[in-house]
Formats: sequence, structure tokens, C-alpha cells
Amino acid sequence: MHKFLFFLIAFLFSSSLFAVYSDYCVTCERDTHGQIKRSLEAKKKFKKIHPCPSTEKPYGACPGYIIDHIVPLKRGGKDEPSNMQWQTIEESKEKDKWE
Repeated sequence: MHKFLFFLIAFLFSSSLFAVYSDYCVTCERDTHGQIKRSLEAKKKFKKIHPCPSTEKPYGACPGYIIDHIVPLKRGGKDEPSNMQWQTIEESKEKDKWE
């Protein structure tokens, strides 16, 4: 019985790891370089709602920050303002290590 539980737990754990680390969205629309296509309009709407933390402006560059998708596009996240957040460049690099 213990062996069965061990294999069941191992199987479920390995399945969830595969799902988490799968980095290719089959249904995502792609640009000419094969990257997931992003909406410039969604980014503009996000900036209008959430101005840049460093300049406090809803337009232009935002030194030290990037716009990050909370749920990554490659994991099925939507390319819309409700799935975006400001993130420091340092935080982005850390997130990219495990994402």
C-alpha cells in the first residue's frame, strides 16, 4: 500500500511540474519572430490606469520598471490591463529565473 501511495504522489507531483514548466502556448497568436503577440493598446490602457511609478506619467518610458504579466501569456494569461503590473527590473530578473 505504501508503494502505491508513493508512486501516486510521485506521479501527481511530476505531472504538476510538467504543467508549470511547460513554456509553449499552442493557442497563442505569434508575431513574425515566433514570440507571443502582445497588444500595444492593452499596454496603453494599463499605463493610463496605472501611471509609471518613477515618473508618475501615463505615457513614455518608465525608468527602472517594466510592465509584467501577472499570469504569463505562455501560461494562458490574458494580454489585458487586469493581468498587468509594474515590476522593477530586479524583480523581473528574479521572476524570470523561476518562470
